[in-house]
Amino acid sequence: MIIEALFQIDADCPYCEHTFKTSRVRSSFKRPYKMDSDFCPHYKEDRPNPDFYVVRVCPKCGCASTEHATKRWLPHQRVAFEAKVAKQWQSREYGGERSWEIALETYQLALVTAQAISESQRVIAGLLHHMAWLFRYRGAEELEKRYLQFALDAYINTYEQEWRDQNDAKLIYMIGEMHLRLSQYNDAAKCFARIIHDKRIMDASVIRAAREQWVVMRERMAADKLGEPDVKLEEKSTKLKYISG
Repeated sequence: MIIEALFQIDADCPYCEHTFKTSRVRSSFKRPYKMDSDFCPHYKEDRPNPDFYVVRVCPKCGCASTEHATKRWLPHQRVAFEAKVAKQWQSREYGGERSWEIALETYQLALVTAQAISESQRVIAGLLHHMAWLFRYRGAEELEKRYLQFALDAYINTYEQEWRDQNDAKLIYMIGEMHLRLSQYNDAAKCFARIIHDKRIMDASVIRAAREQWVVMRERMAADKLGEPDVKLEEKSTKLKYISG
């Protein structure tokens, strides 16, 4: 018996309440052969990429969202979406197999939806980050960096405006990792040092990752002949312009 990699589930549209089909990748096929330091998974080309199927698109109204998006919309969100998306939408189907191009289109639709309803910055950051991964898969370095910067800005907004737990190690790590990938070394150093030194941060795996990326950061700075970062691991004060102790 041959098991298909894709299967379909029902999804409910938060705008028009239409129930539609969307495809997912079976868990047995979700085995990346490597994972980047910003958690971007890489899959063999003979298998479907689960990231291509993250976004669900309602064929009736064009509402595109992920599992992390707002499920119940307020009246003003419905009005905004109708004006910016639904009125211009022409019915299209995204429930089947997706190419790289179609996957990118679904993320673009999800970003338009999120911006129309003023979705949380965390959700927007995730969409932008996944779009950067799509460009990474294609080796489009400039576009990848462009979207990494967009994602970084949204992650910083998440930390400043939305996140209650100011010791969220994973969010601080991701901000640091984005800075590192964009060669913003001193800002990266502040984030990694914060994770390593802050006694309130107890996540051992994130602390280990921050130490590993600190080494990577110093190697890249040395290769670029930039010397040492402004922040040293021996220093206990690692206050940041947007992350304070």
